[in-house]
Amino acid sequence: MRIWRELGYTLTVPLMAALGLTHLLVVLIALVASTYVIGLPLLAGCVVAARRLGAANRGLARALAGTEVPAPAPYRPGRGLLNRLGTALGDVAGWRAIIHSVVRLPAAALAFAAAAGTWGLGLVLLTCPLWWRFPGLPAAPESWPGALLLGVLGLGLLLVAPWAVHVGLLPERMLARTLLGPPPAQARIRTLEETRALAVEDAAAALRRVERDLHDGTAARLTALAMSLSMAKEELDEAGDPVRLERARALIDGAHRGAKETLSELTDLIRGIHPPALDKGLEVALATLAARSPLPVDLDAELAERPSPAVETIAFFCTAELLANVVKHSGARQAAIRLRAEDGRLRLRVWDDGEGGAVVADGGPATGSGLRGLTGRVRVVDGELAIHSPAGGPTVVTVDLPLRA
Repeated sequence: MRIWRELGYTLTVPLMAALGLTHLLVVLIALVASTYVIGLPLLAGCVVAARRLGAANRGLARALAGTEVPAPAPYRPGRGLLNRLGTALGDVAGWRAIIHSVVRLPAAALAFAAAAGTWGLGLVLLTCPLWWRFPGLPAAPESWPGALLLGVLGLGLLLVAPWAVHVGLLPERMLARTLLGPPPAQARIRTLEETRALAVEDAAAALRRVERDLHDGTAARLTALAMSLSMAKEELDEAGDPVRLERARALIDGAHRGAKETLSELTDLIRGIHPPALDKGLEVALATLAARSPLPVDLDAELAERPSPAVETIAFFCTAELLANVVKHSGARQAAIRLRAEDGRLRLRVWDDGEGGAVVADGGPATGSGLRGLTGRVRVVDGELAIHSPAGGPTVVTVDLPLRA
């Protein structure tokens, strides 16, 4: 439960702050000693240790405060003594963790004071009717009504304690996210590396899918069509025989059906690469999807400006996949699509009144739902996908994309 986790976090914060302060004193000693050669290895060890202390603080923030702080880039010491020493002394994550140990002291004091002033004082006052008559207690009330009034005041403090602790932890959470995670430039580089990898994987998967569809479907049908036409030609050479003529007609009819099926497969394949409806705009393409859905779909699409073609394609396929999930898995009776372009972003929301339960695991949608692939697709253009799907429904999936990719 969040209340008890946050209370536990406020109790660990002073211990971690004291540990950080002790480490800071060692760092200061190492800085003084760094004027001598022997002090540099000590300072390098302190920086590496600070990185480990930061990892412990991140773990506590995630487990108890519910604050997700991404880890910085892993520490990779160089080869050789001098390279290792230089890498340690120049480790940005380690120095940021040292700074965190300094600036977190007021935040830790605030969080602990919020917990002690509400939970601690509230418990003391709540139990005042039990101990107010004991002699020698300082600040004890002089009468039973006074003790009862203090008990009521203690109950009020306990009622507001969870909110007070939550607010008191805000500076601690902010410092953890700011200083214990990767620097902004490093985080941006990591995001670009991940999105580049996703783009390469998506392009490779698309090529494999096109190759497989052409090889297993269209190419096989064209081969059968060629064989049927060849056999029909042989039968027509004996057209004087009515039986052979009838066989030729049957072969030509089969080849005609095969040609139509092949054309249909090619059309579907082309639509899978670039839907023709997108040529008229994303609103028209989504209207086509809504009209083809077996469920009633309410479409509310209004774009002040048209997104770039890549963003339109991603939004279209996200909508198609989400509607397919609604039909296959949700048990919904109806769905709705809302599309807006605001503040340089394209915001798409797909809602259904189904059973819900589209869980999220490992930082992304559950496997097997098709949603994990959508997450990778939207991240290619620095987009985000958010899912709200409690048990019993409804399910709301929000896709946030830049207008220009």
